[in-house]
Amino acid sequence: MSYDFISVTTDNHITRITLNRPEVMNAINPQMHQELQQALDAFAADNDQYIGVLTGRGERAFCAGSDLKAIAADKSRDMRKYPKNGYAGLIERFDLDKPLIAAVNGVCMGGGFEVALACDLIIASDNARFSLPEPLVGAVALGGGLHRLARQIGLKKAMGMILTSQTVSAEEGERLGFVNEVVPAAELDDAVNRWCANILRAAPLSVRASKATVMQSLDEPSLAAAMQNQAGYPAFARWYQSEDRVEGPRAFAEKRKPDWKGR
Repeated sequence: MSYDFISVTTDNHITRITLNRPEVMNAINPQMHQELQQALDAFAADNDQYIGVLTGRGERAFCAGSDLKAIAADKSRDMRKYPKNGYAGLIERFDLDKPLIAAVNGVCMGGGFEVALACDLIIASDNARFSLPEPLVGAVALGGGLHRLARQIGLKKAMGMILTSQTVSAEEGERLGFVNEVVPAAELDDAVNRWCANILRAAPLSVRASKATVMQSLDEPSLAAAMQNQAGYPAFARWYQSEDRVEGPRAFAEKRKPDWKGR
């Protein structure tokens, strides 16, 4: 599929989606929202793709958020018409059980930060900067950032960032807990590849069941309810019936590397 504002590559079960508007710090315009929806739909539907990586082209920015010039130029004031799965085709994609990694290079603010928070892992270059600065331009971060940040780092720390529109460094993001690892900018790709390689050692459906079980359990009223209901989660049931669940113990007994099929 051809895209104008993103690029997509697939290799070794990994789909890499790159925001491709470096001249405006990869700010998201209406067409990019639609392209991201399409690319993420394709990733979700492809059984041979196990991990998704989101990043931004260039060294300046992962994503500076929404394209404010496009918003200002839109006379209909209807720039909030996002695709089916919300902002960037991602922030309301609650049924995606494949792992997503945000490879954050440089500025990651506003909607860009919301996209990163919607991923499962954030690997950041040491020049990355994170913020939800929407109030400074008379807006509110409605792309899930307010909800996800409070859930991921705790209420008081999140309120500190949100109410002051504070920008934090990658190192501070790691300390707060929303960044998994910080590396020199030149080593970002290698670090992401290392994380992907470690994930790919495991059975794909086991990884998907693990992610889905964690995420769905957060909606349960108690730990007891989560443990009681987990067998009914769709990804859990898919893993339980899979060939890979048989292959794992067999490979261990035969002292060989498992041959995961993803089914």
